Amino acid sequence: MFPELTRDDVFRIETARLWLRWPRAVDARDLVQLASDQEVMKQASCLQAPFDSHAADDFVIGARRANTQGEGIVLALAPRRSPAAFLGMAGVQAKGDGATLVLAYWLGQSHRGQGLMREAIEAILDMAFVLSTAQEIETPAAGAKALASCGFPPAGADGLCRITRAAWLQDRSQAASRIAWPRVAA
Repeated sequence: MFPELTRDDVFRIETARLWLRWPRAVDARDLVQLASDQEVMKQASCLQAPFDSHAADDFVIGARRANTQGEGIVLALAPRRSPAAFLGMAGVQAKGDGATLVLAYWLGQSHRGQGLMREAIEAILDMAFVLSTAQEIETPAAGAKALASCGFPPAGADGLCRITRAAWLQDRSQAASRIAWPRVAA
């Protein structure tokens, strides 16, 4: 589903304020701490309570496996000024035949209200539509404000928000130029 360049743990996406990078084992401690917040658990459909250190280790291993196998791209959010820090997660995974991707995301409570999740979701959408053949990305309607600012229409009767490749192209015709591609040493 996703090309070879995303299947190595040096792959990252850079935005104005964030690094979206592969999750690492050392992120598990912060993952447990941030995910213990009830508001995070409500938003994060990808996390199951109770979320302890074993669940965090399993989550990191599962994310890395999905990334390695090209089934999805699940990335940790870190500030550009401190790329080893951990703020939350965002990513997409294939659903069915891969024509639809499922977006999952969450941000630690103390990092909300700064537009970071909007920035991360935009980067994930750009990357997913540029690097895959998916025609649609869907996600539960939690965080509707961030989703709306990224071009998602309101949720349907099934409680899911969906954005199509055509709608994304119309809204983001210059997306490829905003992606910071990996730099190759000369």
